[in-house]
Amino acid sequence: MNKRIQIMIISTLVLLLIGAGVYIYILNAKTQEEKEPTLDELLEASVDIPEITTNLLTDDFIRISFKLQSDSEDAKVEVEKRMFQINNMIIKQLSGMKAEDLSGTDGKLKLEEELKNQFNSILKDGKILQVYITSIIIQ
Repeated sequence: MNKRIQIMIISTLVLLLIGAGVYIYILNAKTQEEKEPTLDELLEASVDIPEITTNLLTDDFIRISFKLQSDSEDAKVEVEKRMFQINNMIIKQLSGMKAEDLSGTDGKLKLEEELKNQFNSILKDGKILQVYITSIIIQ
């Protein structure tokens, strides 16, 4: 009889642990869905950088524009106030590059990542989550 009670207690505990694990898994899945911003929220926290035309390191020139996705409305406001610094960073970065540096997907991704890191180094009220190249022409 004593062994039966032990088996029942262990079985009950195992079922409770499995139930708790499933509950925690479902709860985490719901909170992760809630953390993903909607498209409207992304647009509200995004800033367009108008087209910039500048020379590259070689005799080529580039015409490029960006969209910056920030993590908050405060960061967006700060980016808009610091637009002169951001434009300066973009021009400096591009003027040190060759047309070949921007060819292909890898070159563009590298530029986006480098600019994001530079922008985040000056921001105090949030950060840039993603830099998107919205148009690019190299001649």
